[in-house]
Amino acid sequence: MRIAGWVLAAVISTAGMAQAQDQQTLADIRQELTVLHVEIQRLKREFSTTGSPAPNLSGSSILERVDAIEAELQRLTRQTEQLNQRVQNVVTDGTNRIGDLEFRLVELEGGDLSTLGETSTLGGNTEITAAAPATPTTPNVSEQGELAIGERADFDTASQALAEGNFQVAADQFAQFDSSYPGSPLAPEAHLKRGQALEGLGDTREAARAFLASFTGDSEGAFAPEALFELGAALGRLGQTDQACITLSEVGVRFPSSTVVSAATQEMASLGCS
Repeated sequence: MRIAGWVLAAVISTAGMAQAQDQQTLADIRQELTVLHVEIQRLKREFSTTGSPAPNLSGSSILERVDAIEAELQRLTRQTEQLNQRVQNVVTDGTNRIGDLEFRLVELEGGDLSTLGETSTLGGNTEITAAAPATPTTPNVSEQGELAIGERADFDTASQALAEGNFQVAADQFAQFDSSYPGSPLAPEAHLKRGQALEGLGDTREAARAFLASFTGDSEGAFAPEALFELGAALGRLGQTDQACITLSEVGVRFPSSTVVSAATQEMASLGCS
């Protein structure tokens, strides 16, 4: 997803000091690496056993047992196909994110972007072989798509501060939330709301970075259309008109049925986008 690379460059170019830009950009990269690490750990758990196999192959005759074996084979085949699809999804997503990081690092270091080749597939092309059963571990609840203890409460507290107009408190609490619950299912919404809090403080540049983090964290999720729109609008306020127009136009292309498409169109009109 190359859009993240040039949008981040546009946000960085508005900063006053090069040193601060580098530190903040590297912080963004570290954040994305943390999310990628969570995905890889989730993938590793797929190759750990959860208990002793207990297929039901009983039957009073040979035919009944053959039927039971056939049914068990069909069940295992379905599970294998589902697992293969999940592995492919992780590999595709991980490869795309690594490609984005390579693009942004080269851009940050002032390198030649034209020399970037195709990103190597995450995990390579090696065959997966059978491994010895590993001792099952209990994964962190937040990695399972569930919430850790106190996670929802912390999120709601920050959201309440934003709703009450306590922008500084909300921005600080959402930043703490991101540090306390890396890879949280609520992260895209938390970044979006942190960006709104920063907008309330008048810090448009940092708000744009938060909107970008929300969008890149889940570019197909429920909050992706609003995050992309907010990012484009913020870029427009920062004077990055070309990047703002491109970003805003992506809203209608990626999410044609979203309710923010009309707002993006109006914002493009106000910016004079062609």
